[in-house]
Amino acid sequence: MTYLILKAAISGILIAAASEVARRYPGFGALIASLPLVSLLGMIWLWRDSRDPILLADHASATLLFVLPSLPMFPLIAVLLRAGVPFWLTLTLGAALTILLYAGTIALARHFGVRL
Repeated sequence: MTYLILKAAISGILIAAASEVARRYPGFGALIASLPLVSLLGMIWLWRDSRDPILLADHASATLLFVLPSLPMFPLIAVLLRAGVPFWLTLTLGAALTILLYAGTIALARHFGVRL
């Protein structure tokens, strides 16, 4: 249980740091947020828990496939916010687009025999 709390605390601190930096320096905060910190931490935790290089390689490959459909969310959010669409609606639409693109990615991967 202590290990789980430690993982959550470290992960949460990184997210909080990115948002705090972004309040003063939006560009630098975006740089921190764009770093694959969640992916790197996930790989560190997975390696520590399993020591399985094949599992970790599969995880890294699947992460790449899921990063691509998440990218359109960012320009959509920027465009909608600049157009005056309320924040929560914008965030919901961005998340919905990402979910749809994730579903499409999973279906396309299955079609080509890739297991995610």
